[in-house]
Order: sequence, then structure tokens, then C-alpha cells
Amino acid sequence: MTLPLTPDELLTTTRAVRKRLDLTRPVSLELVRECLEIALQAPSGSNAQSWHWVVVTDPAQRAAIGEIYRQQVVRYAESRTFAGKLFADRPERSQVQHRVGDSAVYLGEHMGEVPVLVVPCIATGRPLAAGNQAGLWGSLLPAVWSYMLAARARGLGTAWTSLHLAREAEVAEVLGIPDGVHQATLVPTAYYTGETFKPAAREPLDTVLHLDRW
Repeated sequence: MTLPLTPDELLTTTRAVRKRLDLTRPVSLELVRECLEIALQAPSGSNAQSWHWVVVTDPAQRAAIGEIYRQQVVRYAESRTFAGKLFADRPERSQVQHRVGDSAVYLGEHMGEVPVLVVPCIATGRPLAAGNQAGLWGSLLPAVWSYMLAARARGLGTAWTSLHLAREAEVAEVLGIPDGVHQATLVPTAYYTGETFKPAAREPLDTVLHLDRW
């Protein structure tokens, strides 16, 4: 059963859920499969459909990934690019960034407790090529977003994070992912606490829109 959301409501209220993930309520594999079936309808280059989806529910596996992720979040929080440090000279943005930073740290501390972790991958059979990889990832990332939208429509919260990728090989070892299969992101999936979500504040369109030329 899906929530009564219009397409615009679904698209504008699918948020990165970190602090509001319900860490105690189980998520059925059947529900995750529903979301993945929808994800598989996304486009892929040459219709190759080279995606793979590792769904992690085993507590030991989740804990192992969670510990790798926790360590990466600690490093991230110390870096110049940490969300909580951005836009320090703009009070109207800084307050929001502090909240984002706090929620990122929270997720780092609790990733291993999230009921379902989804690791979307793409198979190339070889190391990643140098240079622009937009074409490769364009054959997977739309499907990941479709998964997240489908989850939102079913009352689940998700977040898109890639901090673990600096230690992709270690996560691959935990999950038995073979060489030539590359992870794109990590999507914690759980029911959420609270009632619903609202659209986020964004910079005005005209600050990023370019007509005909930059």
C-alpha cells in the first residue's frame, strides 16, 4: 500500500532521512523487493541493465559496514568539506548546515543499527576507467533514486551516502562483492519516525539557471 502523495509531493518530500530512521522496527524483505522492482524500470545505457543490488539485513554484516562507515564519518567531520562547516559566513545557510552536519554524525554512529542497508553496484568486469564517468553512473544512479522514491511512497525513509567508498574494497570483502563490480552509494532504509516531510529550502532557481549560454 502506498501513501496518497501526488507526483510533485513525492518528488519534493523524499528527503535524506538520518535522525528519524526507526532503528527498532523491522522492514520486510518483501517491501524492499517491491521498491527494487520499481527501480529496475529506470533507464540504463544501451539497456545493459548492469546493476546489482546487495541488500544487507544480517546483524553482523550491518555492524561491520556500520563500523567502517562510522570511522569514515569521523574523518569527514574533521575535514573542510564537512556539511556543518559550510557557509559559515551566511547565517541563513549556516544554521541549516549545522543541522545537516549533526544528522550526518548521528547516522555515522547508528548506520550499523539500521534494519536494511542497500548497496547499489554496477558491473563492468574491469577497473573503472579514468576521465568522465557520467555515462557509466548514469546507468545506475537513476535506478537508485527510483528505489528511494518507491521507498518514500511506502512509508520508508532513506538516505543517499557515499562516505564508505573511500574504503570500498573493505566493504566489498565484507559482502563478497567480486572484482569488476563497483559500489555507487549506500542507502540505509527504515521506517521513519514522525508524520511526514516537507520540501527543503533551496537556493532560488535563477541563481543556477543559464539560458542558451552560461
